[in-house]
Amino acid sequence: MAGTGGGPALETIQADGTDGNCVTFVLHDEDHTLGNSLRYMVMKNPDVEFCGYCITHPSESKINFRIQTRGALPAVEPFRKGLNDLMGVCQHVLNTFERSMKEFRAQKEEEMQ
Repeated sequence: MAGTGGGPALETIQADGTDGNCVTFVLHDEDHTLGNSLRYMVMKNPDVEFCGYCITHPSESKINFRIQTRGALPAVEPFRKGLNDLMGVCQHVLNTFERSMKEFRAQKEEEMQ
C-alpha cells in the first residue's frame, strides 16, 4: 500500500533540458501489479511516445515509471489519465464481481427452498 513508509508516495524526476514531456515518476511501496497495469493504460494514449517502468531492486518496493510524450503535452497528463482510467476499470471489475456474487447467492438460496 502506498505511503506506508512515512515518506512521499510519489516523486517526479525530470531530465535536464526537457520541457516536461519526459518525466520519471517514482512510485513508492508499489510493484509489478500497478506498474504493468498502468503502463498498459498510459500506452493506449496516442500522444505517448514511450512508457515503461522498472523495479530498481527486488529488495526495494518502488517503481521508476517513465513517460515521454510527443509535442508539448506534459508527461503528467497521460500519467494522471492512466491512473483515472485504471481506477475506472477496477471499479467496473468490482461492480461486475459484486453483481455476480449477489446473483449467485440469490440462486443458491432459491435452490435451498
